[in-house]
Amino acid sequence: MLIVREAKEKDIDTIYDLIIAIARHHDQEEYVVTDKNELLKSGFNENPAFGVLLAEVDGEVAGYASYTWNYSIWLGTSYMNIDDVFVWEVYRGQKVGEALMKKAKSVCKLKGLERIKWEVEQDNHQAIKFYERLGATVDIKGVCRWTVI
Repeated sequence: MLIVREAKEKDIDTIYDLIIAIARHHDQEEYVVTDKNELLKSGFNENPAFGVLLAEVDGEVAGYASYTWNYSIWLGTSYMNIDDVFVWEVYRGQKVGEALMKKAKSVCKLKGLERIKWEVEQDNHQAIKFYERLGATVDIKGVCRWTVI
């Protein structure tokens, strides 16, 4: 049985493990600088900076999606920004990613918002096909980063 639920404080070890797993999957583990204490402090308070959805198959965590809320000046409203979507390899092909994305859509709608945005690597053709199958439009844009410290 597949369920998707909002993560709770007690899930912090699992959340951190999933963050490390997706970073390893993309060969970017060295860029993860957060820790469990920071995640607890920032994500589980009166005004959380992010949310996490956990997918479970028969009670076992199969994957996650993390998100934040951003504001679009052009749209004149807030929107959901999906940060990560990751499914453990053993659960891929079992509609876990689809369930995570549909739950994200539901969370967004419950907040009265109409748009979700996220990034995908241009050469990640499998993910692009998956997102397009869900009905998403994939725009090819460059992502800029500027470290100001």
